Amino acid sequence: MDTREILEKVKSGEISIEEAESHFRKEPFLEMGYAKLDTHREIRSGFPEVVYCSGKPDEYLADIFERLLEKNGEVFGTRADEHQFRLVREAVPDIVFDPISHILKLEKNGKEHVGRIAVCTAGTADIPVAEEAAQTAEFFGSRVERIFDIGVSGIHRLMSSMDKIQDANCIVAVAGMEGALASVIGGLVSCPVIAVPTSVGYGAGMGGISALLTMINSCANGIAVVNIDNGFGGGYMATEINRLAVRGSRTEEKTDG
Repeated sequence: MDTREILEKVKSGEISIEEAESHFRKEPFLEMGYAKLDTHREIRSGFPEVVYCSGKPDEYLADIFERLLEKNGEVFGTRADEHQFRLVREAVPDIVFDPISHILKLEKNGKEHVGRIAVCTAGTADIPVAEEAAQTAEFFGSRVERIFDIGVSGIHRLMSSMDKIQDANCIVAVAGMEGALASVIGGLVSCPVIAVPTSVGYGAGMGGISALLTMINSCANGIAVVNIDNGFGGGYMATEINRLAVRGSRTEEKTDG
């Protein structure tokens, strides 16, 4: 339970003050020997700890998922593979694996999705990274609009989706090759753009470095850039921006009322 949930349960009489105190007295991390799970991260930042699956030894991974699920009531992992999915499923039977984004997750039922984030790709080959961004944002409670394959080689495709793009509180622009999509979108919208370079491209693309440099050197304002193929980072940052926009909108509604 997070802080608000504990306090709400105390207020409603579901748990006693003593039970609430016991939750807050627990250590801010769970010592597992090979890992220290940050059980207070959601209290500090509003986001629970996420599992980076790639490279984790088999004998540790399932236990980490099981413990985080027990603590948070849901769990989210990135960069997983089929083998890891089968391994975790033995401990968490309801776990879901998406082979496109390589996300391994189990979500709470009835989750509310608020605001609006537009996740855009230059090409279809960028979709795996874009899906990592989109599903990250959705897991953390954002409403996501997916707009794929609107790269600059066919700029009319982008223009046909401008209404959806301009309605967003934040945009995640995912592109490989020369990475121009973020600059084009950045010059057409009034909200922040999170640029995610991908490793899609031929030799001179240098595994995404060309797209990264294009995005960093963009002449359009309001663009922030995350690391190559870092869809998770893009979706996380977009969610933070979206939450601020939703909070501001709700504050205005209360003031007007």
